[in-house]
Amino acid sequence: MRDICLTLPTNRECADTVTAVGAEAAHAVRRFDVRVHLLVLDSADPASRARHAAAAAALPAVDGLVVHHLDEDAQRAFLREVIDRSGLPGPERLLDLMLPDTVSYGACTNRAFLLAAALGCTSVHRRDSDSRYQWHHGAPVFPIEHELATLGLKAADAAAAVTENTLDPAHVDRPVALAGASFVGELSVDLGEVLERDPEVYHDVVALWAPTGASEQEKRELVAESFTGGGTEPFTADRAVLGRPDIWRIDMCNIGLDHEVYERVPLPPATDTIGSDYFLHHVVHDAGLPGVTHNRHIVNYYTPERRTGPGFTAYQLRYAKFLLSMLYLHPVYADLEAAGDSLLDEHHHVRPEPIADSARRSAATDRAENHRRLAELDRCYRRLGGKYAEFADHLAPRRAQLLDRAQSDIEDFALLIDAWGPLVRASRTTPADRLPPARSASRRANRRTGNPT
Repeated sequence: MRDICLTLPTNRECADTVTAVGAEAAHAVRRFDVRVHLLVLDSADPASRARHAAAAAALPAVDGLVVHHLDEDAQRAFLREVIDRSGLPGPERLLDLMLPDTVSYGACTNRAFLLAAALGCTSVHRRDSDSRYQWHHGAPVFPIEHELATLGLKAADAAAAVTENTLDPAHVDRPVALAGASFVGELSVDLGEVLERDPEVYHDVVALWAPTGASEQEKRELVAESFTGGGTEPFTADRAVLGRPDIWRIDMCNIGLDHEVYERVPLPPATDTIGSDYFLHHVVHDAGLPGVTHNRHIVNYYTPERRTGPGFTAYQLRYAKFLLSMLYLHPVYADLEAAGDSLLDEHHHVRPEPIADSARRSAATDRAENHRRLAELDRCYRRLGGKYAEFADHLAPRRAQLLDRAQSDIEDFALLIDAWGPLVRASRTTPADRLPPARSASRRANRRTGNPT
């Protein structure tokens, strides 16, 4: 029996999602020969954490399902032990990269990766708080069905579990590294209101994440593809394609990754930056590792706080940081594409060293393009008026700081890649019974299954 980690990181109230993901975990236990560690990484406020704990405690007891609900204090205690065990220099800086005092989509998933290593898991499967499952014939459509049917298998063996095989015959001996789908519903980035107000401004705002020097045609194609996920077509029957993963149709709310990938390269720990958790999509694709792209899409929605007041300001700031991050990530993506198969060693494992070197080189990129991005974003938001113009006023005095932070983010990423191997090895040697105490649902489930937490 293999252990797998189904994780739900959250910084907002989502008790219903805890219940729903718990049902997916139970389904996985019944359907496959696995022990599922349901890992809720909780950065929400105390009242929301209490509701999450109650939802976790109310999950039906299932042999083979272990529930871990960890608040930030528990996560920090685990990370301190791992960092101390690793013997790496600069422990406080590493702790800050793993658990910053503000939102980091990459860092929260990196914590799941290290906890999964400590639990002996062979894969991590991520869901998000602002998502629901589709339903078909009265039952929820669980993505984990395709993930567990293929992840980690040699591609030649995984072919029997898909509906289409487009894999290069030269890659059939490589393991399936990624399985995922996208979403239906609202755009993955909360710019739908911009599109409704002014399609031209929407084009200009989205096109800002194109690589430096992109043609107008390339920008139009980028805008057409961006943030639309699986469209609006509801699930009616399974489609799963084995091949190079379609990274435009796989989202982090709906993904499974094999440990041989995430235990070698982390995600960028950039703070207040949407999209910072998609880096491994590019690694898997460009290295020529097999993936499965399926159609069990999640239903995406947005909580109201993102569209008013401080929540709106915070979200739009994360989008601005995303645009600035592209100055440094696009050169790394280009290096990954150029490296291709050479990113893998003789065992088909990703080599982290060239990726760290590329990130370090990228940090020296001239900032002129990012100055242009900020000026264009300012123009677009002032044209929209209202709360968007108010956000432009908020952004203007922060430009220099944001430019500096975007550069330091890529430097931090290079540092974390260098440290990642020792951190993973230290996590593996952290006994499961030394993990921070789980809440009552975990202890109850563990007594029934005999598995420590």
